[in-house]
Amino acid sequence: MAETLKARLLDSDRRGAVIEDLNALVDGEVANKSGLSGGIVKTGYAALKKVKPGIVPEAIDKMLDEFVDQLEPFWTTFTTEASGDFGTFLGTRPQEASEALLAVTDRRAERSNRAAITSIYGKLRPKAQENVIEALPGLGAVVEKHARA
Repeated sequence: MAETLKARLLDSDRRGAVIEDLNALVDGEVANKSGLSGGIVKTGYAALKKVKPGIVPEAIDKMLDEFVDQLEPFWTTFTTEASGDFGTFLGTRPQEASEALLAVTDRRAERSNRAAITSIYGKLRPKAQENVIEALPGLGAVVEKHARA
């Protein structure tokens, strides 16, 4: 039986590199935003990072197990039924994949006791699904890179 995504991405020898690559993905996605909504995302992201430097990789680390749990069914289907790359595969299921991932951040935001964080998340959440959908190819590439390493 093929090794699970969880076993590959959450392995203690690989976890740090996965977090680093996901942090770079988030930074790149934010940097590439444009227009009014892009400006709002960039401003919110900068504010979030100002509230607590290092918060993004820390948050990725804290949520990684849950994200991987949400991605596992997609990975299983991809590895047994699909061809091509995982980013393209996720892109063919944008609503389902983005909702699965946002369920993790929504739960985290609901449990947060930091008013500044929940306020910023609340302002960014309405456009979050669109942003996550745009990031699916990059996310898939990061996941596949580490899952196949």
